[in-house]
Amino acid sequence: MANVSVYNMEGKQVGTMDLNDAVFGVAVNEHLVHLSVVQYLANQRQGTQKAKTRSEVSGGGRKPWRQKGTGHARQGSIRAPQWKGGGVVFAPVPRDYSFKLNKKEKKAALKSALSDAVANNKLIVLDELKLDEIRTKAFVKVMDNLQVEKGLVILDENDQNVVMSARNVEGIETTLTNTLCTYDIVKAKKVVVTRDAVAKIEEVFA
Repeated sequence: MANVSVYNMEGKQVGTMDLNDAVFGVAVNEHLVHLSVVQYLANQRQGTQKAKTRSEVSGGGRKPWRQKGTGHARQGSIRAPQWKGGGVVFAPVPRDYSFKLNKKEKKAALKSALSDAVANNKLIVLDELKLDEIRTKAFVKVMDNLQVEKGLVILDENDQNVVMSARNVEGIETTLTNTLCTYDIVKAKKVVVTRDAVAKIEEVFA
């Protein structure tokens, strides 16, 4: 069972915590992590890209010159793909890029990402993260105390004071335990998680 240090908002160690190996100590399945990241990015795509094929480009209703005797290669239309202003070969059309992963695969990928974060000392556990008011300066001070410039902050509840204070901080993102995804963890340089959030994650994924 992995044992990690617990810090307060001043960046001082206030204790240690044992992490459940069923969530934070599994063998990393790189293939599932890759699939989960690709799925997340694919599902974000609007799929609205469009270009015209030769049948959709206006003009070019007749042959530019006769078939034989000119010395030129034969041409059927000035809107063929090889002509300037012509159509695009295999042009992209609006489509849905999304695909599904089953629940077990998503769960295993998330566990792998969390376990990798622990193994590479990316995970920082806070005893609590509470702010009296919405104040970006106060949130930045907490991140400075923890020496976190870019990372992900995982909360157990939707604390508006923390969420709104972190909203304009470049390189910092916040998420809840019930909206946690593999992509956010993999992308983050540091993962800051509260003690209560760890308990919720272990309760759901163990």
